[in-house]
Amino acid sequence: MKAFKYFITCILYVILLSCTASSKKEMPLVNAMASPAAVGGAMPYLFSNGERTLLSWVEEQGDTLAKLRYAELNAGQWQPPMEILQGMDWFVNWADFPMIVENHGNLMTHVLKKSASDTYAYDVKLNLLEKGAAQWATDLPLNTDGTPTEHGFVSAIPDADGSFLITWLDGRNTVEGEDGSRGAMTLRTANVSPIGAIGDETQVDASTCDCCQTSAAMTQNGPVVVYRDRTEEEVRDIAIVRRVNGAWTAPKIVYDDRWTIKGCPVNGPKAAALDNALVVAWFTAAGEKPMVKIAYSEDGGAHFDAPITVSDALPMGRVDVLMLNETTAIVSWMEATGEQAAIRSVKIARSGKKFETLTIAVLDGSRKTGFPQMELVGERVYFAWTEVAEATTAVKTAFVLAESF
Repeated sequence: MKAFKYFITCILYVILLSCTASSKKEMPLVNAMASPAAVGGAMPYLFSNGERTLLSWVEEQGDTLAKLRYAELNAGQWQPPMEILQGMDWFVNWADFPMIVENHGNLMTHVLKKSASDTYAYDVKLNLLEKGAAQWATDLPLNTDGTPTEHGFVSAIPDADGSFLITWLDGRNTVEGEDGSRGAMTLRTANVSPIGAIGDETQVDASTCDCCQTSAAMTQNGPVVVYRDRTEEEVRDIAIVRRVNGAWTAPKIVYDDRWTIKGCPVNGPKAAALDNALVVAWFTAAGEKPMVKIAYSEDGGAHFDAPITVSDALPMGRVDVLMLNETTAIVSWMEATGEQAAIRSVKIARSGKKFETLTIAVLDGSRKTGFPQMELVGERVYFAWTEVAEATTAVKTAFVLAESF
């Protein structure tokens, strides 16, 4: 009888192990989530500071009306969406899209508002929700130069005292002169208070690529901004400026790819920081060889290690990056797969060790898919992207457990 009981116990134990293993095997690596955005939503932007996680996006109705909406993540679920504002005179673009950022309970977003009839004449307008306020303060000016030129590609991060550090590409110098000449696109930064007061506005680079995204991160030494630079010889590599002791450093190239290209590739870098560790990810096609690369810095961007090639398998760029710890990052990018594209993501150590590459989603390869987003929240890595299907768009979201990378 004891032998029989022992036999039954062993059988039950084997069944339990089998079920557990089966459950683990069947659990999807990429976990789809219910999106808060309505059909027609596009251009998502993810922000997280470890305490609050926000998703913003744009919904277009017809050819003129656009709405900026957002939702907050709570207990792993997106809460009902909320509208910030709507307009009929916005510049809505797949590559130059609104962002949202939070600092000590204060929220800030932006939109691009047409300033003249020219296609690329628009200004940056800020929207702020001060902590405890019932309504957003909208349509607040960032750039005040009054020129009918391009102002956009905004990035923003929390700064001191609940304020925000904001950076943007500013085309005020591109107004055509009497002799037909035009100046270059510039990079500017400013500090924005919770009620929209602009201070410490500074031009930090007098000549940049015209339409590549900017990115900012906060290191232990202070904030840094990375962007695509532009020389007179049309070399357009990734540069960094740092605010040290209240002053911005001169631009410095992260790595000398020597990508010479006469037009803007519309493919900006991304930066992430943890204490004084910094990582920058970017796309280049120097030598006609498309690549996604990252470079680590241990001193807040003053110096960088030699870059690590993330992908050379037909990458399209559109990168994002986050830090798991001071020596390990997760990178995401888009990669061409025939007539479609895939969002890929991989963990890479500072030593150069690369782990298994994950495919987050397969999607349309057109511009409308925009720039996929990625954020680390606790033990999960969240993704957001635009899906294009049957002449409409939809914002999709998913997560992957960080330990799965």
